[in-house]
Amino acid sequence: MNLNGIRAIYWFEMARFMRTIWTSLATPVITTSLYFVVFGSAIGRQMGEIDGVPYGAFIVPGLMLLTIFSESILNSSLGIYMPKFTGTIYELLSAPISPLETVLGYVGAATTKSLVIALIIFATAHLFVDLPVAHPLLMLGYLVLVAVAFCLFGFVIGILANGFEQLQVIPLLVVTPLTFLGGAFYSISMLPEPWRTVTLFNPVAYLIDGFRWTFFGTSDVAVAVSLAVTLAFLLACLVAVVVIFRTGWRLKS
Repeated sequence: MNLNGIRAIYWFEMARFMRTIWTSLATPVITTSLYFVVFGSAIGRQMGEIDGVPYGAFIVPGLMLLTIFSESILNSSLGIYMPKFTGTIYELLSAPISPLETVLGYVGAATTKSLVIALIIFATAHLFVDLPVAHPLLMLGYLVLVAVAFCLFGFVIGILANGFEQLQVIPLLVVTPLTFLGGAFYSISMLPEPWRTVTLFNPVAYLIDGFRWTFFGTSDVAVAVSLAVTLAFLLACLVAVVVIFRTGWRLKS
């Protein structure tokens, strides 16, 4: 294992994050505050409680994952796309570092950035609501698992993209709508049929529901199913990365 190579990629990517750290940290604080003003105060008064949880606290897991999804995809896709765009990808491919070590460096840095921002949102939420966490260790573990899965997904997007605009297509047109339609700010059980059944075909709904269970101990679907869907998504992204590196498809062009 070439630890020096992994460390070099990791800190190179983290240096890019540090150059805009104040903007990166201020954005989630402002966004979270606005969500609580709109959803927590205005809508929360009308909603009351969901499954015994105040609405202001109920939306926090969904809000954290909404940010995790977007930040993970953005950071990892941009990290691998820039070497392709500048032509330095060939230096990376010819360096004495394996595909696994390359992925560990890029995905590790992107995961770190996403987790930092998610924890900032978590801390900011405590300023507005009393936020219990029923299973703290499982919450952190699930958060890391989701971040890694979506960083791998973003890594694949960055490799396949032919331009900067294509980096935003899937996050904006696919992931964000699925997140809002996957119970990020409401319980799936509140939906009438057939929309509740339709929502169960949305894989993002399982990720959000499983993460919410680590906070409040309640869920709309079995926790084991949510975990299985999360692991399946991570495995699919990992397989895609392996295939791309073995074939060189879109990596060397």
